Amino acid sequence: MQETLFDRNGNATAYFDYDDDNTIYMWNGKPAAYLDSENRIYGFNGKHLGWYEKGIVWNLNGERNGFNSSALPVYAKYEPYKSYKNYKPYKSYKQYSKYKPYYKTTISNASLSQFLMNGAK
Repeated sequence: MQETLFDRNGNATAYFDYDDDNTIYMWNGKPAAYLDSENRIYGFNGKHLGWYEKGIVWNLNGERNGFNSSALPVYAKYEPYKSYKNYKPYKSYKQYSKYKPYYKTTISNASLSQFLMNGAK
């Protein structure tokens, strides 16, 4: 099963592949991060990036970075075809997760792709 992640402008930017170890792939097929069993988002480089709760990607500051279709605050744009998936790198040791901040209503200035690519090797 796959779930599309949209940026703040409604562009399809990445997607979860739940059948592939909860991997988050960029739309161009590059594996960027993954979701662990406690809904924490980790990069393949081991960095704790944020959380995924209620259809929203939250960063470490408690700001919203991405959305699924039901949590998107704007209309979703057309989803283009996805590129073929690239090979996943090995997962580095996970750093300790940060404390979960109070969630804010603000949307992060960083794009969803910038946020996720912080976890790429």
